[in-house]
Amino acid sequence: MPLFDLYKLYLSADKVFIRKLKNILGFVPGNATLYKMAFRHRSVAKILKNGSRSSNERLEFLGDAVLGSVIAELLFKSYPYKEEGFLTEMRSKIVNRANLNQLARKMGFDQLIVFDQKAVNVQTKHHSMLGDAFEALIGAVYLDKGYNFTREFLLKRIVKPYIDIHTLELTETNFKSKLIEWCQRHGKDITFDMMENEEGESAKLFTIQAVVEGESYGIGRDYNKKNAEKLAAEKACEALSI
Repeated sequence: MPLFDLYKLYLSADKVFIRKLKNILGFVPGNATLYKMAFRHRSVAKILKNGSRSSNERLEFLGDAVLGSVIAELLFKSYPYKEEGFLTEMRSKIVNRANLNQLARKMGFDQLIVFDQKAVNVQTKHHSMLGDAFEALIGAVYLDKGYNFTREFLLKRIVKPYIDIHTLELTETNFKSKLIEWCQRHGKDITFDMMENEEGESAKLFTIQAVVEGESYGIGRDYNKKNAEKLAAEKACEALSI
């Protein structure tokens, strides 16, 4: 092991945190600050001088993109004769928030997340916080180690031991149908409304919000309208504990 890694593990100010990360991830992180940020929930974020928040939300955004790319490549190669719709559905099954929450809990992320216990309710903790931290961690690994390293880490340390693709293939996770059925059963109105994109974003990007009884419960963004609706429905299901 390089001397600098030994220093970080046993002599640095962050040695306890770094040893915990090494046990979970299998490697010594280079930039500990990035990984600390990955586990910092917005409830304990500070407003910086430039107006941004020192939470894991930006890393979550980045990690979501990297994770989606790696899983898309894996599925593309694993199912060479399947159509785009099937591949999209399978990717959604793997990267949906419930699955990421479960993965994060199995890996012990709940012991590392920093949050305000008074400000965060139990529902938020169980339905989004762990999955958010999981994606933020992927973003941190990507910035620290690069794409190829992150890809190998995901395939060897996450997919291989924790994800059974062929079992997921037989699992039904149609969140849009689930949400619509729940609303019908409880007599609630539901719509999927198109939102305006932010300035500078591609006109081909669809931003959809799932609105139940006039209140937005989830927002999905994708270059395919149906996929954006599915993502919005998934987040709404999480918010409503469906």
